[in-house]
Amino acid sequence: MKSPHHGFYVLVCRSTIISLLLLLAGCQPHLPETARSGLVYCSEGSPESFNPQRVTSGTTIDIISQQLYDRLVDINPANGDIIPGLASDWQVSTDGTRYEFILRQDVAFHTTRYFSPSRKFNAEDVVFTFNRITDTEHPFHLQGGGVYPYFQSVDWAGLVKQVLATDQHTVVFELQRPDSSFLSNLTTDFAAILSAEYGQKLLGAGKPGEIDRLPIGTGPFRFREYQKDILVRLYRNDDYWRGDTQPEQLVFDIVPNNARRMAKLFTHECDIVSYPRVAELELIAARPDVTVQESTSMNVGFWAFNTQKPPFDQLAVRQALAMAINRAAILQAVYYGQATPAYGILPPTSWAYNDGLPAPLYSPAKARALLAEAGYPNGFTMDIWAMPVQRLYNPNALKMAELMQADLAQIGVKANIVSYEWNSFRQKLGNFEHDSVLIGWAADNPDPDNFFRPLLSCAARDSGSNRANWCDPAFDDIISQALLTANQQQRRALYLAAQQYLHQKQPLVAIAHSQRFQAISSSVTGVSINPYGGIALQHAKRVEP
Repeated sequence: MKSPHHGFYVLVCRSTIISLLLLLAGCQPHLPETARSGLVYCSEGSPESFNPQRVTSGTTIDIISQQLYDRLVDINPANGDIIPGLASDWQVSTDGTRYEFILRQDVAFHTTRYFSPSRKFNAEDVVFTFNRITDTEHPFHLQGGGVYPYFQSVDWAGLVKQVLATDQHTVVFELQRPDSSFLSNLTTDFAAILSAEYGQKLLGAGKPGEIDRLPIGTGPFRFREYQKDILVRLYRNDDYWRGDTQPEQLVFDIVPNNARRMAKLFTHECDIVSYPRVAELELIAARPDVTVQESTSMNVGFWAFNTQKPPFDQLAVRQALAMAINRAAILQAVYYGQATPAYGILPPTSWAYNDGLPAPLYSPAKARALLAEAGYPNGFTMDIWAMPVQRLYNPNALKMAELMQADLAQIGVKANIVSYEWNSFRQKLGNFEHDSVLIGWAADNPDPDNFFRPLLSCAARDSGSNRANWCDPAFDDIISQALLTANQQQRRALYLAAQQYLHQKQPLVAIAHSQRFQAISSSVTGVSINPYGGIALQHAKRVEP
């Protein structure tokens, strides 16, 4: 029963929180006044690169991909259909091994202070872009260490035999075998098209590394400046082939602390805040000057074990740790009920979702028995790595780690919580320095393969993006077979088997499929949540009251 003073206490609490947030805003470094002439997006971290080929971090993708670049094909966010992008049309051979793309002829690359193109986008740029990924002799292949995590995780080099320009406006991809996910992979934010002419200029100047630091694309915005951990500034591309880009200037204000991001939203120093904590949504929504947007998004938050490290190389240990976790408590305390419990890595909205998987078992007693059978009757000590940023699949990794820490103590396992600055965190993960990690994945397209290969394939382990450090040839065989046919029912049967296999082997513990939220100033229109990939800000504009 609520106290008669409940409402008063709520008001006081809200007032206190708002006052605190405003105080935090006053302690923030202010953006230059010139930033206020455009749109300001409060981001939770700095970009790792300005080339989408070289990253999988959502923080980086949100800043660079949809703003600076285009892709050959895109996804209709309303229905998941593949639609034209830089390619106006395409044809597929009957055996599924040859894709011919007809390119647009009216697309200009960015003109910036460091590059002025002499020609329009053509087939040479597409060949340059994709040969960089697969051709070890390509002059740019080894820039940044030759790491292309998404493409390596889906074995792009093993799939694409060659990319050919048959004329200036026609490109052919010849594949080693059919692959039903091929077009979907071309829609991802990672498949951004680069400028071959810009690459040639940098080679001639002896500055090849600048291709990933000073970007040139065909997107709605062009790069202006980057101040690490402070801001990224983009200007409108007035020559954009799609036209109708609204903001003259787009600034990403880098604010790692969630409370400070919210403070900046409330003081109108930011127009958009990414991934607000669900615990604060009611408070945010109560303000007349802020709008909360919500969307169902294909994602999964999970706890991955480094399966190459003892004792996590033992199935019984992984099963025991999974049984020790009170997921219901996590869904309430971390997601505040704004998420669906995860039985596997695929969300229920996927056409390949396995609704026959058993519900996760919470049983500390059985967990202790399994540990004893595995040779750990007194438990052991381990690390849980918690993301330092908020993402849609895990809005508060630190809180989740603390809950897990308490749960694990009940079965004799001492868990230490570890975190680092975001870019360092990801680098160390890629080197498999962790015992276990709380992280997740948001879909780049609706194809189920987008969950399986990037997260758990042997190729993903080799590229450093498989957080479980798990390679199982039997699992790889199942998901590879699913790519050889375009028949959805046949593919679904194989993906159902893949999910069952993962349930048996437990390389990770799927926790939740979360709703996606963002907070936007009520004076800003034209921004909507994309269920696939990063945020697009081309149509955002401020409406004066």
